Amino acid sequence: MSYDRVRAVDEDVADALTGERERQNDTLAMIASENHVSEAVLEAQGSELTNKYAEGYPGERYYGGCEYADDVEELAIERAKELWGAEHVNVQPHSGSSANMGVYFSVLEPGDKILSLDLTHGGHLSHGHSVNFAGKLYDVTHYEVDPETGRLDYEALARQAEEVEPDMIVSGFSAYPRTVDWEAIQEAADAVGAYHMADIAHITGLVAAGEHPSPVGVADFVTGSTHKTIRAGRGGIIMCDEEHADAVDTAVFPGAQGGPLMHNVAGKAVGFGEALDPEFKEYAAQVVTNAEVLGETLEEHGFSLVSGGTDTHLVLADLRESHPDVTGGEAEEALEEVGIVLNGNTVPGETRSAFNPSGIRAGTPALTTRGFEEAEMREVGDLIARVIDNLGDEEVYAEVAADVQELCDDHPLYE
Repeated sequence: MSYDRVRAVDEDVADALTGERERQNDTLAMIASENHVSEAVLEAQGSELTNKYAEGYPGERYYGGCEYADDVEELAIERAKELWGAEHVNVQPHSGSSANMGVYFSVLEPGDKILSLDLTHGGHLSHGHSVNFAGKLYDVTHYEVDPETGRLDYEALARQAEEVEPDMIVSGFSAYPRTVDWEAIQEAADAVGAYHMADIAHITGLVAAGEHPSPVGVADFVTGSTHKTIRAGRGGIIMCDEEHADAVDTAVFPGAQGGPLMHNVAGKAVGFGEALDPEFKEYAAQVVTNAEVLGETLEEHGFSLVSGGTDTHLVLADLRESHPDVTGGEAEEALEEVGIVLNGNTVPGETRSAFNPSGIRAGTPALTTRGFEEAEMREVGDLIARVIDNLGDEEVYAEVAADVQELCDDHPLYE
């Protein structure tokens, strides 16, 4: 893509777009919440649907001229139902956080109680952090992972639910590397008469492919992102039983949003269609295998992994034991200098801050999309360790950067 039309009217934006394309081609994207969509999804998201207002839902719009918008949204809904086995699907949320807002607004009132995973233990801002809308609107209490194992303690969660008596329990994560027992959390919710919302933003694709147990049909509500382990472009999704369908749809529109971004919905439709191809199951399996190999490689270099490994697409390394003088922020900055892009991340028992945490989080969805398998992931793990072991050594940085460029050249992104 040359961006010639953009360049003809705005060279500055064209330069930025070209630069971003080159950056993605020439770096290893390992932020666990990122992936690379196909050129078909890119084309759909850049379509003329960006011009169209379509407030409402298929067949019930507040504007005329929505026949093709209806077609696209109905395709996205039907494909999502097939992928995840949901009775009802809303594909209009602009993001995973918007999807969570839609669920909260559907059954909660301001001041109601939420019990959710603490941010430093792997939760998400929209699960009720004090700076987020959820933390401002609702009375939020957090549960944590077991400090010894780094894993969720479901019995402790159930006991805490009995003490707190929440109106909703939120499950799911942004930095928890293990399989979630949705049934155990549902039992805790049922015992106190609470709703259960399972946020599968990070593992949407893994659930669709059967690489992680599904909360659909277990939890009252399931939310997700459409751009992490599934490659359908940036956006959100809500799934629920028919009994909650009207409440959810009303909460999304007109409750939380106006007109849907129909060009993004088109991307979702195309991406969901791609995920229905049998090859997607192979992709998702490779994502998990690659994360396992990456984690094992880092452990061989002396890194301590939260929970001792991973079952998903991400690894979370606690640097305090292996590299006590290196912060997650310093590691992130050094790795980006050589072309490896991941993020510093808080870890259970965090002793620093979210702005300069003690861990690093690395994901494998984007590299797997580029065709990386076990051998490449071992090399990537070796390169990450080499940089962090030699922080500030420009000679090492230059050598690693050359190796990163070779990996990128061998696995081109958009040719």
